[in-house]
Amino acid sequence: MEEIYINNKNNYYQRFEVLKTNRNKRYKYNEFLVEGVRSLKEAVKNGWNIKSLIYDKNNLSDWAKSMVSDVKTEVNYCLAPGLLKELSGKADTSELMAVIEMREDCLDNIKLSETPFIVLFDRPSNKGNLGTMIRSCDALGADMLIITGHAVDLYEPDVVVSAMGSFFNLSVIRTSDNNLLYNYVNKLKEEYPGFTVVGTTAHKENPVYNVDLKVPLMLMMGNETMGLNKAFKEYCDILCTIPMSGKSYATSFNVSCAASVLMYEVTRQRGIL
Repeated sequence: MEEIYINNKNNYYQRFEVLKTNRNKRYKYNEFLVEGVRSLKEAVKNGWNIKSLIYDKNNLSDWAKSMVSDVKTEVNYCLAPGLLKELSGKADTSELMAVIEMREDCLDNIKLSETPFIVLFDRPSNKGNLGTMIRSCDALGADMLIITGHAVDLYEPDVVVSAMGSFFNLSVIRTSDNNLLYNYVNKLKEEYPGFTVVGTTAHKENPVYNVDLKVPLMLMMGNETMGLNKAFKEYCDILCTIPMSGKSYATSFNVSCAASVLMYEVTRQRGIL
């Protein structure tokens, strides 16, 4: 395996920096930067293409040494300790980082379960909410998360970190073309009898526990500030809400919190938990 040693902020190092900080450059190179033991383990386990590993060769644990020797990469980079610390930005510098190839956004490539359970997040604008949504979808058995419209970058480091290892275990597809999405849903309705599009709203609609969530379904979650857009609401087969205490000052949940409650109800009705 070829190793390139970096002792200054040369072109290689500057590329790592922009992968971490610049959305446009990430998509230009079709790569993103990842750190964290759990994330790297899950990326390898789920067959993501690890293009390069980044490390200080003189400061590796047995686990990190095993990763370097076992993971097939194009080229690895050995950084001076100070550069690795600066690139990591963590209080405890990550001993191992990776450059990973992005995956193609194609709805038809995702294998669904016998009774599909798909979650859609409309125009997420908060990195932490998106990461938490990914983690909840993974924990509660969703087949896929779809992100629509102009949204926070899926491959932003804060999203990957907040999703923890779930980022690499859950299929997440971005789409900006609503017509492609509608065509996909129409195809699912033909393939899975009873397939239902369930929209969510903070306004008083059908209490979620009265909605049949045992059927094949897509659960649509709205933007943090504006909620589900009008076109999606009109496209839904049914709108539901989470009943709240009459004594409550709050009028709605945080979107990732609401999604977790609704997804739990799906698994409860299906007898999965």
